[in-house]
Amino acid sequence: MEKYETYKNSGVEWVGDIPEHWKSIRLKYIGDLYGGLSGKSGKDFNQDINEKNKPFIPFVNIANNTVIDIEKLQYVVIEDTEKQNEVSKGDLFFMMSSENFDDVGKSTVLLDDLENTYLNSFCKGFHFTNDNFNSVFINYLLLSKPYRSLVQIEANGFTRLNLKIDKIKSIPLRYPPKKEQLEIANFLDEKLSEIDELVYQKENLLKFYKKEKEVVINEIVTKGINPDVTLKDSGVEYIGQIPEHWSIKKLRYLGVCSNGISKSGDQFGFGFPFVSYSDVYKNLTLPDFVDGLVNSSDTDKISYSIIKGDVLFTRTSETVEEIGIASTCIQTIKDAVFAGFLIRFRPFDEVLYDGFSKYYFSAQIHRRFFVKEMNLVTRASLSQELLKKLPVALPLIEEQKEIAKYLDRYLLEVDSKSAKTKKLIALLKEYKTALISEVVTGKLKVN
Repeated sequence: MEKYETYKNSGVEWVGDIPEHWKSIRLKYIGDLYGGLSGKSGKDFNQDINEKNKPFIPFVNIANNTVIDIEKLQYVVIEDTEKQNEVSKGDLFFMMSSENFDDVGKSTVLLDDLENTYLNSFCKGFHFTNDNFNSVFINYLLLSKPYRSLVQIEANGFTRLNLKIDKIKSIPLRYPPKKEQLEIANFLDEKLSEIDELVYQKENLLKFYKKEKEVVINEIVTKGINPDVTLKDSGVEYIGQIPEHWSIKKLRYLGVCSNGISKSGDQFGFGFPFVSYSDVYKNLTLPDFVDGLVNSSDTDKISYSIIKGDVLFTRTSETVEEIGIASTCIQTIKDAVFAGFLIRFRPFDEVLYDGFSKYYFSAQIHRRFFVKEMNLVTRASLSQELLKKLPVALPLIEEQKEIAKYLDRYLLEVDSKSAKTKKLIALLKEYKTALISEVVTGKLKVN
């Protein structure tokens, strides 16, 4: 791609120089801003059956898309006597309020003809009244890094970030003739589609790696690493067959379970290391160092200690899917205690190798046990008695160590491939952002 022959100062620091023939105008001179839904209450939205239901564009449709996805509209009751602003093909929409800088002020464009369709109240619509502008180009311009920075710096608030209407109206546009706008818009449509397809493929590859890991771990911790081993029925439906020389034992016969420590809120933030729910939920193994602190007595540290080989299970959550998530301690965290939302399983000596435990108890097959056995009312809560019923397919210690080494090597390989794929996705997304900015601000010429 080439540069333009001559440039001039845009007058906007973050935009920099623009092609000599490009012009300047503020957004308010090329169209009108209008408001989203007003005067509505929660009962007006998403009623299952109501003849007065009308589609509207939710704010997530704007936050998540460059172009409005008409398959993801929601519904609101609009009375015949109401005066609400309807959206039109070619309109832009702005997120006027958000909890984060990534979304506030973000724009998107509507490219479809929609009848009797409205806009979320957190947003503003912009209808072009000047025929010299291509709405797709203007949307790309507003999505470019310089213009996102211009808008984001104007947002203010504490729990939510908000933009004033005047800040949107005053956005300084630097633009080429309409024919050139269309060429730029078409170029970006094509190139970004290619980039998005590559990102989609790589993200699917990550999903494949994740699923492959689950399948391999499930297989290895229940069948071992010898493909020629003689198998027998485990007697547990979801585990299936296991090696003939393995045994099935319930957790209660392999160690001792204990609930975690309960403290009032003013006892946290100082004292000794505290293993939290998130330390377990996010990790195959417990971190060597934890951020949590709690005021603990010597008695607490004895009763609620964490030592090498312990396995912590999540005990309570709003969903069954988050119950029984396990993390293994492979290095004693000195003076640490653990949260009351967790159950500690401490194996008897020479029964379980911690390298095997970290894979076995985190294997996806056990989700079937917890989902089947749990009773969910408003929150799911795992009792020690139920956890003790968990069946464990048990090889001898030496074989457990071999399995752990095998899975360590396997995960090192697949995680390395995943890391490279994630890096490539990040580079593609960076290139996409840079390409938009370079083209819509005239740093590169598309023809």
